[in-house]
Amino acid sequence: MTDWDRALAAAHFAAERGMAVFTLARSKKPAIPSPHPPGRERDQCRAACGRFGHGVHDATDDHARIDAMFRAARWATGYGIACARAPHHLIGLDLDRKNGLDGIADLARLATEHSFTVPNTATVATPSGGLHLWLAAPPEAVFPNSVGAVAPGIDVRGPAGYLVGPGSLGTTGRYGFAPGTDPNLIAPCPPELLALLTPPPAAAVPVVDAAGLRERIHHQKPYVQAALDREAALVRAQTYPGRAKRLFASAAALGRHLPTGVLDEALAFDTLLEAGTATGLSPAECEHTIRRGLARGAGTLRPAA
Repeated sequence: MTDWDRALAAAHFAAERGMAVFTLARSKKPAIPSPHPPGRERDQCRAACGRFGHGVHDATDDHARIDAMFRAARWATGYGIACARAPHHLIGLDLDRKNGLDGIADLARLATEHSFTVPNTATVATPSGGLHLWLAAPPEAVFPNSVGAVAPGIDVRGPAGYLVGPGSLGTTGRYGFAPGTDPNLIAPCPPELLALLTPPPAAAVPVVDAAGLRERIHHQKPYVQAALDREAALVRAQTYPGRAKRLFASAAALGRHLPTGVLDEALAFDTLLEAGTATGLSPAECEHTIRRGLARGAGTLRPAA
């Protein structure tokens, strides 16, 4: 059996489980070149013309069209799986273990700090020693593709993104299901992890003016100032693991002052944001944790649906 035959058979197997697939070259790039000249039409067509050569937009679970696509790319040695499409609405977590990165350890750290369990789910082993985790998202979830934004070793594949399918051959080796994994089990993404994958727009995370922040704290009543200083110090002193838990607890402690009006919410947020990012947490992680903690302390945190 040739590498082309292996890739075709594996692509059909994926399609039988509801995955939309398309052909990849050994470089892990789309195997079929664009049918359009560079320009506006190429950017906007997204396979509406019916021809092959639109990358992930060619992805389908129709077996006849998969055969036709592979016949048009006899050099293909793999296939891509389109993410965020029905029925699974797949989130692909690419956990790199190369060039000093360790996405597996990064995910374990996030699970500890944000109190979720990484579920057993279909997992693909990559030739470089990393893993691709397949998780199901709610149909209404909106999350961006990202490289190292959630954590240095974690890339996220969502809408218009794809993962290299198991059975594919790349330049460094073959992709395959990790030992012990169930190809038919695609577990739901934990809500806490999904929240980390959907950070607010960058503008929603303010840049903290440290000098201005100190001046604002100085003008608070003494006991409020003491509370801000105490909680910020506790956050800065916390080392891994437990940084996010400490940040949440401090936010909840300060949140108890919000209903009385003696503490300005923006000041509490800015104080904790500066302290949290000083520990190495990302601004997105800090904002999510602080907002929930303040709401918990104020008694306005709604339970997860």
